[in-house]
Amino acid sequence: MRNVAKGWDAKNIGDLHGKTAIVTGANSGIGFHTALELGRAGAKVTVACRDATRAGEALARLRAAAPQASFQLESLDLADLRSVRAFAARFLATGDALDLLVNNAGVMAIPERQVTVDGFERQLGTNHLGHFALTGLLIPRCVGARHRGW
Repeated sequence: MRNVAKGWDAKNIGDLHGKTAIVTGANSGIGFHTALELGRAGAKVTVACRDATRAGEALARLRAAAPQASFQLESLDLADLRSVRAFAARFLATGDALDLLVNNAGVMAIPERQVTVDGFERQLGTNHLGHFALTGLLIPRCVGARHRGW
């Protein structure tokens, strides 16, 4: 089987002007760089993060690295389903279509058992259930879903 990814880089993203993206956990790591490259490609990017201080610092770095891009910050704690519902409601209220949803945020290797606000084990609640709920709430605005009657 041919390695399709060989030689692929951010230049292959293409023009995303007029597209809307949400990237969870965009304050660091893969999420930060994903948001940055989507913004550079022209997408309007919502940087969805739980920690306001770290998110604000990341937003400043994103804007410095890509001053022509459109980034906005929104609070989202995937370990709290009330926060997930509030984030989705704010996005849905904009009326924007959603072209790209990058479910990136997550926690890993928590040293002691912790639970989410809703009583789920924290890693499962954050990495799976939070993103599952978010995706389900945003489906009505996903571009392809509109054409399938969602």
